Amino acid sequence: MTFDANLKQVSSISAVFPAYNDAGTIPSMVLTALVALRQVTDDYEVIVTNDGSSDNTALVLDELATRYPELKVIHHPQNQGYGSALRSGFGASSKEWIFYTDGDAQYDPLELVRLTQGLSDGVDVVNGYKISRHDPWIRVVIGRIYHHIVKIAFGFKLRDVDCDFRLIRRDVFNHVELESTTGTICLEMVKKFQDAGYRFAEVPVNHYYRSYGRSQFFRWKHLWSTFRHLSELWFKLVVRKDHLWDNNTQAEELRGTK
Repeated sequence: MTFDANLKQVSSISAVFPAYNDAGTIPSMVLTALVALRQVTDDYEVIVTNDGSSDNTALVLDELATRYPELKVIHHPQNQGYGSALRSGFGASSKEWIFYTDGDAQYDPLELVRLTQGLSDGVDVVNGYKISRHDPWIRVVIGRIYHHIVKIAFGFKLRDVDCDFRLIRRDVFNHVELESTTGTICLEMVKKFQDAGYRFAEVPVNHYYRSYGRSQFFRWKHLWSTFRHLSELWFKLVVRKDHLWDNNTQAEELRGTK
């Protein structure tokens, strides 16, 4: 895939990063995001949610914010979970499109250009899919099992629902409400987008080895809580289909006002 770095394709973008104990990687992520954003739009902002980090993440971000006016920093006094950090970032976004990825540098913000090249008329979400996963072998195995289970259980059509490298039209969130506070927010997001009829495009992106910190997902002591959260989400979205009832209610209310 070739890129035209001078082509401005998107009217405006908010880049969102959730960060938890990412002091070693978040500065490079913010600076690289600024470079990437300038390649694809003239109107942009970067939003980082510090989710109650216990390292120097807060200090690093506050220092960056004094130097780069495009950067907004949200501080959670205590760790509230990956989903809460994302929701805070999404809620603070003001641009037409929202780009998000993690603050741990396992994805390269420069590949935002790949996402923008996936845009076409009618596309609401451009989803990355990992060309190859670079993690310790045990996490690769667990990740593959997890991927196949959730794809079947939730009826996902995407090839890589677990890839946190996405470009989303912001007004989608006017119709889709996210509730998860944990890593299951990614499944909730894709399921609700898919069931609401939003159109996806998919592009390949690179995945890199973690160079700093530890993953917060799929750690042995968290496997039970991950399974519990998955089960609760599956029951709510697949069995009870609460979000579909909510969408039907909104549609009826809109018809009633016409």
